[in-house]
Amino acid sequence: MAAMAAPHCLLGFLLLAFLILAASHQEHQESKNPAQRKLLQQPPAAAFPNPSLQAAYIALQAWKSRITGDPQGITATWIGLDVCRYRGVFCSPAPDDSCKEVVSGIDLNHGFLSGTLPEELGLLTYLALFHINTNLFCGTLPGSMAALLLLYELDVSNNRFSGPFPLVTLAMPSLAYLDLRYNGFSGELPGALFDKHLDALFVNNNQFAAQVPWNLGSSTVSVANFANNRFSGGIPPSIGNMRRTLNEIIFLGNRFDGCIPGEIGLLDQLNVFDVSYNSLGGGLPPSIAQMISLEQLDVAFNLLTGDVPAAICDLPNLENFTFAGNFFSGESPDCLALPSRGRIVDDRGNCIPNRPLQRPAQQCQAFLSQEPSCFPLPPKSFFPNPPLPCSPPPSTPPY
Repeated sequence: MAAMAAPHCLLGFLLLAFLILAASHQEHQESKNPAQRKLLQQPPAAAFPNPSLQAAYIALQAWKSRITGDPQGITATWIGLDVCRYRGVFCSPAPDDSCKEVVSGIDLNHGFLSGTLPEELGLLTYLALFHINTNLFCGTLPGSMAALLLLYELDVSNNRFSGPFPLVTLAMPSLAYLDLRYNGFSGELPGALFDKHLDALFVNNNQFAAQVPWNLGSSTVSVANFANNRFSGGIPPSIGNMRRTLNEIIFLGNRFDGCIPGEIGLLDQLNVFDVSYNSLGGGLPPSIAQMISLEQLDVAFNLLTGDVPAAICDLPNLENFTFAGNFFSGESPDCLALPSRGRIVDDRGNCIPNRPLQRPAQQCQAFLSQEPSCFPLPPKSFFPNPPLPCSPPPSTPPY
């Protein structure tokens, strides 16, 4: 019962603190613009069915005041005291009191809204879902969102957020789905991210750099996407510890080097493994042949050498095997037979004798004469860029 009452107690504290702060600054605020004065002139508590909806009204009106562009007129519906009628706002019975209606979800996907997120969002303590993908929000996530103890899904993808990894997400105990892709976040990923009990993690298409933390294998995710950043160093061998949960992992379009760790062979539940467009060297680990659930294997455009292990091409569920753009020098009949079984194989741009569209012999000889190394380059420290100033949004949405 104490755990169920936690959101209510926290809400009361936050609301009281906000109202005291507002009252103490009333005289100062009177000199500010009308929008700010209106925000402080809140309706009385008796006008709302419960304190949670009063807090939601304060939070949503504060957010509305920070919206600088709304081409679809979404926040034009954010009028009146009944926040459950606001477009993109969803209410449901509170988990600790089925007779009390609370704001449990916000979904503004594809709204092309611009502006920033206010600290008052921390008042939405019953929020379980927060989806704002494909908008033009900038800045970063407010620290007050640490108060969202019930938040299960957080999707801020396809926006203009920037600065370091939003550490506030690490303080959300119920978070299971985290989507930060297609923003401008930068710097290193914190190791604590992989100690959270997440089911899905999307950090692709940002500006993250440095090594993926070595405790990657502590993660409980079923899907993880690290694509199109600036990660470097080796793929952590601890990845093998993710065998119980991991179904899909994507590393494409980074700067990984060293060799693919043999521990990936432990991932017998994995369906998709993509490390294309990196600088990985050495050979393909024979242990890949143990990945009996593998459907898509993409190692294209790296610096891989040696023969493609025949046992990989005998995997029972393999549908697409792409290893183009490497320096492989041998391919077994098992792999050559895959297209006749309706499977996709791409071996172009290698050094395989008697196969079409291979590298020039001179190029192959020069590269293969070097001694391969599985030692990644020394790691570098990368400091995040500060959050970018919020420039005016484009006249037309870029999506």
